[in-house]
Amino acid sequence: MSNVIVRKFPLGPQWQTQDPFLFCVHHLDHFPEGTSDLGPDPELLKGRPLGSDFNPNQDWRMYHGQTIPGFPAHPHVGFETVTVVNQGFCDHSDSLGAAGRFGLGDTQWMTAGSGVQHSEMFPLLNTDKQNTLELFQIWLNLPKKSKFADPHFKMFWHEEIPRIETENATITVIAGNFKETLALDPPPDSWASEPENKVAIWNIHIKANGELSLPKAEKNINRSIYFYEGDEITLGSEILIQNYGADVDPTAEISIKAGSHSAKILVLQGAPIEEPVAQQGPFVMTTRDELQKAFSQFRLTQFGGWPWPYPDNVHPAEKGRFAKYPDGTIVEKS
Repeated sequence: MSNVIVRKFPLGPQWQTQDPFLFCVHHLDHFPEGTSDLGPDPELLKGRPLGSDFNPNQDWRMYHGQTIPGFPAHPHVGFETVTVVNQGFCDHSDSLGAAGRFGLGDTQWMTAGSGVQHSEMFPLLNTDKQNTLELFQIWLNLPKKSKFADPHFKMFWHEEIPRIETENATITVIAGNFKETLALDPPPDSWASEPENKVAIWNIHIKANGELSLPKAEKNINRSIYFYEGDEITLGSEILIQNYGADVDPTAEISIKAGSHSAKILVLQGAPIEEPVAQQGPFVMTTRDELQKAFSQFRLTQFGGWPWPYPDNVHPAEKGRFAKYPDGTIVEKS
């Protein structure tokens, strides 16, 4: 088999992405037991740079949280977040009055569009054992025509997300299709909502010494493979070690073979939007003028304000998985 890798790169704190994706990060935290406040024992916080705790050498981080780990209220404009929680839980609250608790394999897909504030906190619900959190957050750009779309979010509960079980692998189809298996519908204004853009997000687990072939895609599609857990995989004619990624030829028949340990891989693909990107933090537009207008709008409106009692809002400890939508609809899960 000829080499299918176009470029290899190490997986740093933020993973390198290709258009139409802007950003991808993998959080893995082995949090300690929680307290009644759903955070760690305050004694364990002494000496940490609270408000900006991102040390990759620690077993766990508080991120921007002060008492509960996570990301208190902050604005997003002009793109989408896809948050895949494999282990642990995320508590969502936003300026539209929407809220939720999701985890254990659930995914939240949020279109920020014209602007929304939200918080993403990680409540430590277990008071008698470790609270492991593992999640991906993926930023998918919006084309210029959709930058000012109304904010929107959808929950993909793990019971409903399509999964393919083969002899050697499990493929979780979060977006797009894997051969004949179709993902759930993305939000209506997403770049992924147009089938011709071939946006796909696959979380793949391959058994030790197992092998999986990826379906081919068209020449104009960008495809990246991120190998985040295992020892090594053989990708085409090359060996890729853990915590490396690769941009690959989408038109090639790609076979991925795990080494002596099982392998976990994330695949992101899609047609590039091919528009300019003017970005400052979580504000993503196509021109500097649009960016300044978005800043002005946030200063003026706060994107609807913050209807929750705290910027690091969390839901009651006894609450199960749920979603409360802006129209008041509530979906409860066990």
